Parts: sequence; C-alpha cells; structure tokens
Amino acid sequence: MDGVPESHNGWTFLTNHARVLAAIADNQSARVRDIAARCRLTERAVQKIIADLEQAGYLSHIRQGRGNTYQIDPGKVLRHPTEAGQGLTVASLLSLLIHDEAHRAALSGEPTRASG
Repeated sequence: MDGVPESHNGWTFLTNHARVLAAIADNQSARVRDIAARCRLTERAVQKIIADLEQAGYLSHIRQGRGNTYQIDPGKVLRHPTEAGQGLTVASLLSLLIHDEAHRAALSGEPTRASG
C-alpha cells in the first residue's frame, strides 16, 4: 500500500480501535485485508476490533456482494469517561484525524480522499 508508514515500536497516542475506525471512515467499503495492512494489524485483530465497534454501536455493516459496506454512527459519544463527560463524539475524533491527514498531505503535495 502506498503511503503506509513503517511499523512502530513503543506506545502511541491512538488505539487500534481508533485507527480501524479512521480507516473505515476513509473507505467504507474497504476489505479487512486492506484495513489490516493500513493499520499494521493482523486480519484477525481487525475482525475483532470491527466486532467490538459493532457490538458497542459505533459501526454497522451491510453485505454488498462478497464484501461489506460499513456505516459509522458519527453522533455516538466516545467511551472514555473524560470524553463522554464532555460529549465528544466519533465525528469530532474523525474530523480531527481527517484534518491532520489533509494537513500532512498539503505539506507533502499529495492528494487525500478528504480533499480530492
């Protein structure tokens, strides 16, 4: 996959659940294989994360032929008590991530899905 960073050791600011959700927001018909490659996770880990997100109501899917089309609930409040207490939603998280992706692409001169 083009533009996928190398794997990273140590801690990071985003959870794998946030990474998978952002990957799905970028391409709602992405295959588990593609999400796994983008997030540097195993397909099994991505399947588990998708199941977690669906069970909690953050995500749903519709079967489309041999694949799935995912639907994110943008109004769903984030799970951590700090964010939930402030009413922060999935939409606010994704807009921050999309804004960051667009900003990085602008600096490098690369187009993004969000910007065209």
